[in-house]
Amino acid sequence: MTEMAIVNTFTKLIFGDDVYSAREKSIIDAFQAMEVTVSRGDRREMGEYLRNLGVREMIQLVSGVCQYLSGCARPPRASRVKSLHLSRPV
Repeated sequence: MTEMAIVNTFTKLIFGDDVYSAREKSIIDAFQAMEVTVSRGDRREMGEYLRNLGVREMIQLVSGVCQYLSGCARPPRASRVKSLHLSRPV
């Protein structure tokens, strides 16, 4: 499981998508297990909750879900920094 997969699933929740893969459903289940305020909510309510989070809160939530699902794959810091510089327009 990657942090990007979690972010993509959260984005689908925010925009109210109706179709989720088994992987996305496992991310949603982990989100509900970790976050008491959405444990009984429907997906629309989860999207609303996510939409109202601040950046720092969202980062913490993604990290927490990642840890809950155990073992998110993260590229080494140096390669992430390098790829960020390469993707910027000149």
